[in-house]
Amino acid sequence: MDFYSKPVRDLRHSDVLVIGGGSAGATAAITAAREGASVALVERYGFMGGISTQVLDTFYGFYTPGQEAKKVVGGVPDLVVDALMARKMALLRPNTYGAGQGITYDPETLKIIWETLAREAGVHLLYHTFVVDVVCEHQRVVGVIAVGKGGFVRLTADTIIDASGDADVAAAAGVAFEGAKDGPVQSLTTTFRLLNVDVERARAVGKTQLHALMGEAIDKGYRLPRKEGSVHITPLAGVMATNMTRVGNIDGTDPEQLTDAEIDGRAQAFEYARFLIDMVPGYEHAAIANLSTQIGVRESRRILGAYRLTRDDVLAARKFDDAIARCGAPIEDHHAGSDTHWQYLPEGETYDIPYRCLLPREVEGLLVVGRCLSADHDAHASVRSMGQCMAMGQAAAVAAVQAARHKRTPREVDIPALQDRLRQIGAIL
Repeated sequence: MDFYSKPVRDLRHSDVLVIGGGSAGATAAITAAREGASVALVERYGFMGGISTQVLDTFYGFYTPGQEAKKVVGGVPDLVVDALMARKMALLRPNTYGAGQGITYDPETLKIIWETLAREAGVHLLYHTFVVDVVCEHQRVVGVIAVGKGGFVRLTADTIIDASGDADVAAAAGVAFEGAKDGPVQSLTTTFRLLNVDVERARAVGKTQLHALMGEAIDKGYRLPRKEGSVHITPLAGVMATNMTRVGNIDGTDPEQLTDAEIDGRAQAFEYARFLIDMVPGYEHAAIANLSTQIGVRESRRILGAYRLTRDDVLAARKFDDAIARCGAPIEDHHAGSDTHWQYLPEGETYDIPYRCLLPREVEGLLVVGRCLSADHDAHASVRSMGQCMAMGQAAAVAAVQAARHKRTPREVDIPALQDRLRQIGAIL
């Protein structure tokens, strides 16, 4: 690596190397370690969880929407939910727009749970470290170059799982992808929590009334780009959480655009908080408790994989022979306008997520999980729910371990054996 100004130090080799500690990567690392593999996880922040602990406080995708909430995610993700419930830091809550039952939790508690499960399983955690390049041999990714306070390091592995959210490893390896240059991507959101809320009075304000008050506020001069959004209960007394702001037409892989989005998102958060305090019953004495650690990016790069999940697959509730997870979430498109587009599957139905969506077309030794999987824009707007990201991470981990044990690439994994093992550990296929 001659173009680095300082030497690259070899740090460690693992059976499985996971890049990104969000809901997909955290689940992947924990699962692989519980399966007996040596596992390292590289995370650029000082804690695990990604969007689940930086931006959001609700797991969606565990249950289908509709008349009956059917559970469609299980296995290692259940360990996370069970630990939250045991601490009385999670509750079940219906989605404001009918997207199914969500599991709302305290993000600070979840940080501890993620890393406790990881350390107990034997995962080697490497925080405050950012991946900047890959090491390839004959079209196979065998490692990454990362940088932290101590300089550049090289980490290698038998199999690498890209759970970066932005497909950073895949892109650096030359994997083809779709992104902001190829069409619209979903808007970004800065979330915030409010304390000192009269929760009973606040809960009495329904969605229709809240949105009507937003319209009145806009007429009075409040800057509210999104004329809808939600505010919901949390496990903490007197605390409500929001999903309201909207920053559109941003390429989430462009630092300059992201900088502007962060600044705009925070400004919007304070304006939406001002609206709630001024005009909505129950919020008269409220104040912002915290903003999301970073602005929430819903969509950036989507790899082109061995199979590309489509809008038709989602709405037709399509099933696949190489299914590794299920999803019943609607297409939820946070476009750049003032509303959100929703399209639902038939009542009670789910579609399968194919294993092939995790396999890049051109590169070996790599699995891609989470919101950067292979899917078109509309399918992505359904499959990106955190429940499905966790299920993908679990499946990729089992596949990576099986590949290492049999000295195969992820593309050569025996699908029936993978599915059998997933069922054995509690996955729902």
